[in-house]
Amino acid sequence: MRRIFPLNDADQLPLWRRPIALLFLMAMGMPVAFSIWSALLNNFVVEVANFQGDDIGLLHTVREIPGFLAIGVILILMVVREQVLGLSALLLLGVSTAVTAWFPTLGGILMITTFSSIGFHYFETVNQSLQLQWIDKAKAPQTLGWLMSAGSAATLVAYVLVVMTWKSFELSFNTVYLMSGGFTALVAIYCMVAFPQFEAPNPQIKKFILRRRYGLYYALQFMAGARRQIFVVFAGFMMVERFGFEVHEVTSLYLVTLIANMLIAPVLGKIVHLWGERRALVFEYTGLICVFLAYGGVYWFGWGVAIAATLYVVDHIFFGLALALKTYFQKIADPADIAPTAAVAFTINHIAAVFLPVLLGLLWLYSPFAVFILAACMAFVSLCLSLLIPRHPMAGHETIFTRPVAAPAE
Repeated sequence: MRRIFPLNDADQLPLWRRPIALLFLMAMGMPVAFSIWSALLNNFVVEVANFQGDDIGLLHTVREIPGFLAIGVILILMVVREQVLGLSALLLLGVSTAVTAWFPTLGGILMITTFSSIGFHYFETVNQSLQLQWIDKAKAPQTLGWLMSAGSAATLVAYVLVVMTWKSFELSFNTVYLMSGGFTALVAIYCMVAFPQFEAPNPQIKKFILRRRYGLYYALQFMAGARRQIFVVFAGFMMVERFGFEVHEVTSLYLVTLIANMLIAPVLGKIVHLWGERRALVFEYTGLICVFLAYGGVYWFGWGVAIAATLYVVDHIFFGLALALKTYFQKIADPADIAPTAAVAFTINHIAAVFLPVLLGLLWLYSPFAVFILAACMAFVSLCLSLLIPRHPMAGHETIFTRPVAAPAE
């Protein structure tokens, strides 16, 4: 049994064994498998499995079902520690990604995607919880920005390798999936062995909770999940279907996006720290409305590939400001609520993901323009919700309609 180490005493450990080091390793390990899977996915399903728009919609609906069931994390945490569950999920993601190309049919792809999705969504649920428990509130925006940057840097290396070697060495989908998934699996195994089990000072509630005062956070999570599906499912698919991008071209686009994120993510963290969550989210959603309307213009007005690629990069940058949702919740939450609420919020985030991709996949067959206009409408709803966040949110002051309880007079 591994040693339980109090979080408050972590400064006694060497830097490479502290909680922040573990968070950085997990931040770098997960996106290598997930990003390479995503980068190759559209080419893989079109070239190998002959997917159409309805097939890709079905795939992403199946992929999001484990996210919808992320609330099951609470049940697992009754018998398994958060850190153990997170690293086990990371290992499952790595192994599932590694063997993706072994299942080149619709049924096979749906099956292996389900396993990798369980790993990804359960890891992300636990990872977000650990970040909010282990990172000091005053440093959270900047630290979360650096964690995003670290993940982008790790994925950047993977993308560079794919771009430089895909054609030169005539790599196969199987080779790239094995290497990227294998890397993530090795990171998970190393973290299991090298780090003690950290014990946060606030024991987490291990039951399902829904609190009325978190209502705005739940609503923002729901809308974030809905509009994210349109980008994740159809933005990359558009580059392959409409503009004929090959694997190295799609990966090059992802590469540019990663470089931008790696450089800008720490700046985004500082922006959230200086502006506050309300102004940061208003800026994000306003930008996303413009981006999605412009995506519609690509189809309606026949704008070229350069504009579409630019929009893809800008889209990713705006999504980086979503870290403001994490810090907003950290400020309003009871410390004991973080783990169960992270699971509940992840499920709420994926409610739309269960049905939206397949429905929009059918709509895509008739009007890609309508799909992106719908996304702009969703971003507008998120903008309206973000205006309800107070300038200085805290427990008891979760929205502009509530006021913090005044401290008793001395």
